[in-house]
Amino acid sequence: MSRYVLAVDQSTQGTKGLLFDEDGVLVCRADRPHRQIISELGWVSHDPEEIRENTLAVCRDTVEKAGIDKNDIAAFGISNQRETTVAWDRETGRSICHAIVWQCARAEKVCERLSGMAGEVRKISGMNLSPYFPASKMGWIMENVPEARELAGQGRLCFGTVDSWLLSFLTREKVHATDYSNASRTQLFDITKLRWDEGLCRAFGVPVDALPEVRMSDSVFGMTDLGGYLDEPIPVCGVLGDSHGALFGQDCRKPGQVKATYGTGSSVMMNIGAQPRFSEGRLVTSLAWGMNGRVEYVFEGNLNYTGAVMTWLRKDVGLIQTDAEATELALAANPNDRAYFVPAFSGLGAPYWDSRASGLLTGVSRTTGRAEIAKACLECIAYQITDLTELMRHDAGVELGSLRVDGGPTASSYLMQFQADMARASVEVPNLQELSGMGAAYAAGISAGIYDPDRVYEHVKRRAYAPAMPEERRAGLYGGWKAAVRQALTHD
Repeated sequence: MSRYVLAVDQSTQGTKGLLFDEDGVLVCRADRPHRQIISELGWVSHDPEEIRENTLAVCRDTVEKAGIDKNDIAAFGISNQRETTVAWDRETGRSICHAIVWQCARAEKVCERLSGMAGEVRKISGMNLSPYFPASKMGWIMENVPEARELAGQGRLCFGTVDSWLLSFLTREKVHATDYSNASRTQLFDITKLRWDEGLCRAFGVPVDALPEVRMSDSVFGMTDLGGYLDEPIPVCGVLGDSHGALFGQDCRKPGQVKATYGTGSSVMMNIGAQPRFSEGRLVTSLAWGMNGRVEYVFEGNLNYTGAVMTWLRKDVGLIQTDAEATELALAANPNDRAYFVPAFSGLGAPYWDSRASGLLTGVSRTTGRAEIAKACLECIAYQITDLTELMRHDAGVELGSLRVDGGPTASSYLMQFQADMARASVEVPNLQELSGMGAAYAAGISAGIYDPDRVYEHVKRRAYAPAMPEERRAGLYGGWKAAVRQALTHD
């Protein structure tokens, strides 16, 4: 009998079901998008109930599309969009408001009130005070959603990231739990003592008893029959935030290894081992995961808009019809045009942490046309990633030999070569693109005894882009980017 691992990758744009065979090879995938709910104020939300229905649907779709016996599925894994915050009623399982998406800066005033605590917040959580993280989003819900306060008074309020929301309805036990990777991204978790910090919870106005139990990423979180679809329940035994899943999927399990995920936004991570270290720059320190009874840490920088720049260029501006067209235009553009695009649609994340920064197109000249603007939009992705790899080089004190990358924009040969040139490192693109979900599936498969952790990555092949640009030109282009960013910032 064959044994399969099913995983769900619940991302910002939609939900994917992914089925892997006994060798860890992706067999089938099914997708369902969900609405991006954007208010007149620019607030970004998702409907948790829509995500619930889509999650159950893609699980069925994937299995039926693959044509396998559903009883051959032996384990289940979850990777999820991080920082997006959900609130629900413990008794009814009903969400009480729209989820606040990680990109949304509506909780900025909560952070402003706590600005005097910024150093303490960073010391405990490893992260800069920012509305990007769930702590302030939860505080905002407590202040603005009356039902949250009512349920908190009754001990019925549940707060969580998307993984917790999925576990609450997928598991028969209706568990309220999360893993170390997701907990460490809330800005409420003491990453050294490995527990919720009551002082931070009080400061943000978040009831500790509303937060999930924190478990190892390879724990058996509960049993699921996928909403009654399976005849017998299977263990949910691999849970990772999507960027952590990609780190695991990229086999960056040794200190010093780096990956970059190009999704709606981007996460750049460096594995720094079993002891927490704190960046001298503006990187954050998070938990990579908890596996085999121990935790490991990462340096990380997050970017709000990378792949989403292409979505904006295609859907909102109408400058391109497909993402591939941006690459064609960039290759045909004037290479000496000095237009720069800074995608601060809702502020800038790492390493600038300026939620009030404004996006801009600068350096425009008479040579700047449609192709040059497309080129500038593609290049801003590589420039942002380079901002972070430069900091990692400095703060970790190691040379960056290679950068393992994943996500839709890695299909652009122009972007990948430009990234290698800017980062001064080999860029390795795997022959697989579902690294986040694959990481969660591999964690689940290893936990369930299906996969050998030393052999399951053997089938992954990589295409490498080597840096080729002369240093003088590289430094000039990157210096122009830094000057453009300074124009967008509201602080030095």
